[in-house]
Amino acid sequence: MLHPRASDPIPGATHPSCLLPMKTEERSMWRALPCIRVDGEVREQTSHDVIEELPVALFINGRHAMTAMMSPAGFEDFVTGFLFTEQIIDAAEEIESIRIDQNRISVITKNLFRVTGQKKTILSGCGGSTSYIDPEKLPKIRSGFRIPLDRIHPLTDEVLTSDLHVRTGGIHLVGLATPEGLITRSEDIGRHNALDRVIGYGLRTGIDFSGTLVITSGRISSEMVRKCLVATIPVIISRGATTTLAVDIASQGGICIIGFARGSRMRIYTHGERVEGLGVPHS
Repeated sequence: MLHPRASDPIPGATHPSCLLPMKTEERSMWRALPCIRVDGEVREQTSHDVIEELPVALFINGRHAMTAMMSPAGFEDFVTGFLFTEQIIDAAEEIESIRIDQNRISVITKNLFRVTGQKKTILSGCGGSTSYIDPEKLPKIRSGFRIPLDRIHPLTDEVLTSDLHVRTGGIHLVGLATPEGLITRSEDIGRHNALDRVIGYGLRTGIDFSGTLVITSGRISSEMVRKCLVATIPVIISRGATTTLAVDIASQGGICIIGFARGSRMRIYTHGERVEGLGVPHS
């Protein structure tokens, strides 16, 4: 079964007040650039497909909130997810309008006085972005969601198989899924951007996040955990590593972190009770 990606148009899912006047043509996710290929003694003048990186300035209620380095796609889902995970909005319907003009996104929310605060933490994610959420005031997930052990490998493969990654070697992938299959997927130079996109898609299409999981190609950082806590997503899976702070926050917040999920191998760092069929005691 085919599922829409977070960067795809979403038929019937856009709130009437969130229409986006587009003043630029849709940009390609990559560009062929000249290079010299070296392979042992071989030298060849050729070209290679290189992933696009776009600086995008985000203005919220007239105030410059940040400039994000991102891939040129899926802006509507990204903005919705970012505002939600930064707790500027609680629902997609709180966005009055989104306007995209060249490298600038202007958002008006129904509560004009609810904007980003002054407290910022420089994050470890791609692009050196910032977060406005106090890490000491994070929610806790108390759902009884479980993922069958034998579904982890096929879901991971489904999310992380990407023609764009094969073509460029420079993209992160993040998928939102249930144990039954993929809901949506995003590709971006930054895994935090991609996570905001799939959360934004889920928010705009009425997904119940408490019954979902996130699968990512990149490191599971504390910021990835924070965003999933805000969205009440109880499981995060990666083919890569995690960090000590991510594990600490996930342990306190009720999120199961699974790293190095490759084939039949994986490492479950927190809340092993969320993995059905594990067959070993968990703390």
